[in-house]
Formats: sequence, structure tokens, C-alpha cells
Amino acid sequence: MTTTAATGATATAQPEATTREQRLEHGLDVLGRIDGDAGENVLAALSDVSPELAHQIAAWGFGEIYSRPGLAPRDRQLVTLGMLTALGGCEPQLRVHLGAALNVGLTPQEIVEALLHSAVYCGFPRALNATLTAKQVFAERGLLPVATA
Repeated sequence: MTTTAATGATATAQPEATTREQRLEHGLDVLGRIDGDAGENVLAALSDVSPELAHQIAAWGFGEIYSRPGLAPRDRQLVTLGMLTALGGCEPQLRVHLGAALNVGLTPQEIVEALLHSAVYCGFPRALNATLTAKQVFAERGLLPVATA
């Protein structure tokens, strides 16, 4: 188990020899600590169309990859925000990960700065869409206006 001093978030390595159900349980635990209800809502939305995708998101995405000790949760979320911005068209997933980024210790100012930085590499339309999505998440959490540096 690794605890990040900056956020107190814990990444837990899992033994390799586990069952499918144990990997799912571990992934659900990590997902719950990072995304809270938003992550559970994503999985629930898949339950009647692709429960296997929901399983893989939790067991593999969070249980195997997200919980690796090589990056702190806040760093993983910062990378994720950049990638979802670069991809474009991922605003529903971006909303979930913006919430997760706040949950693991990124500040609104850091998020806004990262999205501004993405304009150089992703273009203004994608940076704008990501920033407006962030604005919605910040508004829901009572974090507007965002102070500038």
C-alpha cells in the first residue's frame, strides 16, 4: 500500500494471483475512493448493455492500472484530463474525471491551468470544450469563480 503525502490518497497494489471476482472487488474499492458515486453511476449505466465493459473498467482500469504505485492518484487524474481533452468528444467521461481530480487533491486553478496548457497541443476547440465542462463541475461543487494565478 502506498500513501501519497500531498493528497493522502492511497494506491494499493494487489497480489497477482487473484480471482476475477477479487480483481473486481479491488477495482470497485479503488473506483469508489477516487470517483465516488460518479464512477458507480457509469458502471450502473452499462449494466443492461455491457456488463463486461463495466467489469473491465473496474477490475482492469482501476484495479490493475489505476492502483499501480508508479504515479500518485492526482498525477494520474492530471494525465487523464489531458488525454480526454486531446481526444475530444469525451465530455461525459471528462466530467467524471474532473470530479475525481478534485477528489484526489487537484485544485480548480491547477485544472484550469492544465486545460489552458492543452490548447497548445490539442487546439482551442478541445481546450474550450474541456474548460466549459470543468466550469459545470466547478459550479456544481460551488467552486466558481476560479481565482487566477
